[in-house]
Amino acid sequence: MSARSRVPTAASAAAGAALADASPSVFWLDDPDRPEPLPPLSGRQHADLVVVGGGYTGLWTALRSVERYPDASVMVLEAGRCGNEASGRNGGFAAASLTHGFGNGLARWPDELDTLDRLGAQNLADLAADVDRYGIDCHLEATGALDVALAPWQVEELAEYADELTARGHQVQLLSGEQTRKRVDSPTYLGGLYDAAGTVMVEPARLAWGLRRACLERGVVIHEGTRVTAVADERGRPVVHTVSRDGVAAAVRADRVALATNAFRPLLRRLRLMTVPVYDHVLVTEPLSEAQLASIGWSGREGIGDVANQFHYYRLTRDNRILWGGYDAVYHYGSRIDRSLEQSASTHATLAEHFLETFPQLQGIRFTHRWGGVIDTCTRFSAFFGTARHGRVGYALGYTGLGVAATRFGADVMLDLLHGETTERTELEMVRSTPLPFPPEPARALGINLTRWSLARADRNQGRRNSWLRTLDRFGLGFDS
Repeated sequence: MSARSRVPTAASAAAGAALADASPSVFWLDDPDRPEPLPPLSGRQHADLVVVGGGYTGLWTALRSVERYPDASVMVLEAGRCGNEASGRNGGFAAASLTHGFGNGLARWPDELDTLDRLGAQNLADLAADVDRYGIDCHLEATGALDVALAPWQVEELAEYADELTARGHQVQLLSGEQTRKRVDSPTYLGGLYDAAGTVMVEPARLAWGLRRACLERGVVIHEGTRVTAVADERGRPVVHTVSRDGVAAAVRADRVALATNAFRPLLRRLRLMTVPVYDHVLVTEPLSEAQLASIGWSGREGIGDVANQFHYYRLTRDNRILWGGYDAVYHYGSRIDRSLEQSASTHATLAEHFLETFPQLQGIRFTHRWGGVIDTCTRFSAFFGTARHGRVGYALGYTGLGVAATRFGADVMLDLLHGETTERTELEMVRSTPLPFPPEPARALGINLTRWSLARADRNQGRRNSWLRTLDRFGLGFDS
């Protein structure tokens, strides 16, 4: 957060006490209703469409495929368990934006932003309708989102942002510090911007599990514990090679393949430098008592984010816990992904300190869960799409942590491309263009870490961007925190 000063020792001690009993596990996945795992792929099989990855992108692709092409067989291959990675670990903010926020869309695709906003709003409405139609118990709440300013320069930025949104027809409410604190009471808030229509809140893992069930009920075959090792060509058709959790090899011949691997190593060489994996860390408190909840207000249950470069996001759960995440996106050299990286004592301690600074009236509260998860980011922050192998292999990547709803749109884009259909979606410059790649190591790590340092410095310096950030802006590049 930009307005943070050096945290005193007493605050560190309070944060340590709050974290003392936190389980190193994912709150959303720690659920007795979590479905039992499905068996891995065996032998040699065939499917009209093979989807690699059982997160949101893969599950939406499978479900939308059986809806759009009911005569085509669909198989999903998931290395672990469906929804176990980013789709089950995030904050549950389902945003209408397809461009990682209005500002990013305005900077990159100003001429088609009205179309993108319309398609994004329709996509979010369709997602809510699907949740209702398929009976998915993910506690969808149309709360809207509240952006909060913690420093004077952020108040000015919010006012400019509100003007840009209003000029494009968005209905938003610019709030003074007092008005913001009436909605949610924190002494750190100097202003806010409320958008009632652009965001709904969901329980992320339950959304993934609900999509999984809907797929199974409509004939999709799902194999978990099945890691895809390669997509090969065989007489003009892709063959997907796998190995099970027990080391048993198998394969499936497909007419089409949809790659939905998010942050994990892409199966196409051309994509290896297009994204990098970064770790996001999260805390969840014990349920708030009635008195604790009354002390902060939050009767609207909005999803909240501050507008610093290194920002926090937070929301209330079904049982009135506070989920608190973000601030420090961590990249590990060589695009390393490992279970050991999901826990970070220093990052979780920093999050706890900032939480107690934001809500000092909740001193004494305990965190029950702490975890991390890996997301993919690209140099334009929003998803990109394409095909390979003569149009028989499609992909959608690069959601940069804002894919809870956008992955549904991405699934339809992939299906359009795989079936050679010309649609309003495929005509978008956003869909037809691709981001610039990241450089190879060691330049990649040097550039990312310099960018992270520069973003933190800008937050401490009234938002002023140094020459490195200005250069990235000029070339449309970046790294999102």
